[in-house]
Amino acid sequence: MPGVEAKIKTKNNALVEEFVTTLLLERSLSKNTIDAYQLDIKKLASFCNNQDLTKINNDQIFDFINHLTRSGLAPRSVARIISGLKTFYKKQIIDEVMGSNPMQNIETPKLSKKLPDVLDYEDIRAMMESIDFSKRSGERDKLIVMLMYGSGLRVSELVTLTINDIYVDEGFVKVLGKGNKERLVPFGEKTINQLGHYLLQYREKVAKTKSKNILILNQRGTSLSRVFVFKLIKALASKAGIQKSISPHTLRHSFATTLIEAGADLRAVQQMLGHESITTTEIYTHLDKAYLKTVIQQYHPRA
Repeated sequence: MPGVEAKIKTKNNALVEEFVTTLLLERSLSKNTIDAYQLDIKKLASFCNNQDLTKINNDQIFDFINHLTRSGLAPRSVARIISGLKTFYKKQIIDEVMGSNPMQNIETPKLSKKLPDVLDYEDIRAMMESIDFSKRSGERDKLIVMLMYGSGLRVSELVTLTINDIYVDEGFVKVLGKGNKERLVPFGEKTINQLGHYLLQYREKVAKTKSKNILILNQRGTSLSRVFVFKLIKALASKAGIQKSISPHTLRHSFATTLIEAGADLRAVQQMLGHESITTTEIYTHLDKAYLKTVIQQYHPRA
C-alpha cells in the first residue's frame, strides 16, 4: 500500500536525520564521512526493498554484506560500510528504538595495513625544482610543498590555515585537525624564509577584502580548493619524473617516514600528525622495517 510505504520512508528519513545530527554534535566527523554513512544506510534500505530500518534482522545484514563482497567492492570499503551501520544501529539501541541489534554478530573484515608510497628528499627537491618560478604563483606552490612535507599537514588543514595560525618567532603552526582538534606543529627556518617570500611576492599582490585571514590564496584572492592542491602535487610529481602513485597525502606520509627513519619518538610523531590513536602512527614503523628489508636485500651479499 502506498500509504504504508510513505510512512516507512518518512520514518527511515527521520532516523537517518537524527543519526546525522548525533554525528555532527557528538563526534565532529567531516562532511565527507557523514555523507558516506548516509549513503551506506540508504544502500542497505534499498537492498531490503526499502523496508523499515528498525525491522531489518541479522540474516538480512549478512545477505547485504555478502552482496557487497560478491559485487567486487574492496574489503576496505566493505569494512567502512559495516562500521557505519554498527554506529547507526548502536544509536537505535541506546535510544531504545530497537530491542536487539542486527549488527551484533557482524564482524568487520581484518584489513592488512597498506604501506603508503613515500618520497625521499631527492624526490621532494626534484618536485620543487620543477616549479615554474617565472609565474608569481611559484612562491605559493613551493610553500605548499614545504608545509605539507615539512609539517605533515593534511590538505584540509593546509587550505584552512590563517595568518594568525602562524607563530614565526616560536617556529610553530597551529593546525585545526580532524574532530576540530587543535595541535601545534613545528616548522623550520627554510619554511619560515619561504613563507616570507610568499607573503611579499604573492599574497600581498592577490589579497583582497574577501581574502579575510586565509594564508594560502589562489590568484583570485580566495582560499584554495583541495582539488587544486591534489592537481598541483600530481603535476609537480609528473614534471619531476616520479613514477610512484602520488597525492598530497604522500607528502604527509613522507614527513612521518622521514622522522621515524631518523629515530624520532613515536609519540612525538603521533602528536605532530594529530593521530588520535598511536596504532595509526605505528604504520610508519612497519614502513621503516620494510625499507630496512629492501636495504638488506639490495646490499647484503648473503641475504
